[in-house]
Amino acid sequence: MSLLKVEDVHKRYGKEEVLKGVSFELERGETKVIIGPSGTGKSTLLRCINQLSPPEKGRVWLDGVEITHAHAKINDLRAQIGFVFQSFNLFSHLTALRNVRIGPIKVKGMSKEEATKLAMEELARVGLEDKADAYPAQLSGGQQQRVSIARAYAMRPKLILFDEPTSALDPELIGEVLEAMINLAKGGMTMLVVTHEMGFARAVADEIIFMEHGVIAEQGNPQQMFSAPKHKRTGEFLNKITELYGETD
Repeated sequence: MSLLKVEDVHKRYGKEEVLKGVSFELERGETKVIIGPSGTGKSTLLRCINQLSPPEKGRVWLDGVEITHAHAKINDLRAQIGFVFQSFNLFSHLTALRNVRIGPIKVKGMSKEEATKLAMEELARVGLEDKADAYPAQLSGGQQQRVSIARAYAMRPKLILFDEPTSALDPELIGEVLEAMINLAKGGMTMLVVTHEMGFARAVADEIIFMEHGVIAEQGNPQQMFSAPKHKRTGEFLNKITELYGETD
C-alpha cells in the first residue's frame, strides 16, 4: 500500500480551475519532485493534500486513512504530515530551539525536557545546534529554513511536503538547505517537493512530475525525464529551467 495516494483532485478559486484532476501515488521512503510553470497548481496541490485548502473533488489517503473524508480527524492527520513553506513561517518571538520543540510539546504531549533533547538533536542534524538560542531575525534565510526543516522532522511525520523551500533564498544560501533535504531523503524520509532546483531533482528524486495547466503532463524517473522526455513541452521546460537556475545540488 502506498503511503500517499492522491486520486482525481480538483481545486477551483472563484472561476479559475487550478487543479483539473490530479492523481499519483507516493511510496514509503520515496522522494517525488514536482516541477512546472508558475500558476499551474503545484503549491495548491500540496495544500490540498494536507487540507489547508480542501479540494472540491477527489480523494487523498495517508497510510490507508482518507484525509479528505468528511469525518477524518484532520488535526491528527496533519500532525503526520510535515510542511516546509517557502517563507519559513517561524514564530518570530521564539528562539530556534523553542520553534522546534513547540510541536512535540503542544501536539505530542512531550515533556519540556524530552522535547528540548529532541529539538537539539534536530538542530544538530541541520548543523544549527550553536544557534539554538537565536531568534529568527538573528538568522540568515538559509538558517531559518533549516530550522523549519528541523521543526518539521521533530514531529516524526510520515511525510514532509516542501513548497519551493529555496525560492526565497539568496543563491549562496540555497546549497545549505538542499544539503539538509538530501540528508533527510538519504535517511529514508518520504518527501514530496515542489522546486526549481534541477540538481536536487537529479540527485534525489525517485520520480519527477511535470505539471502544466492543472494536470500532470508527464512523470518519470530523472534519467528518462532529462534525457528523453516523452513530450516536447516537458523538454522545453526542463531546458529553460536548467538554463535559468542551473543544476546546483
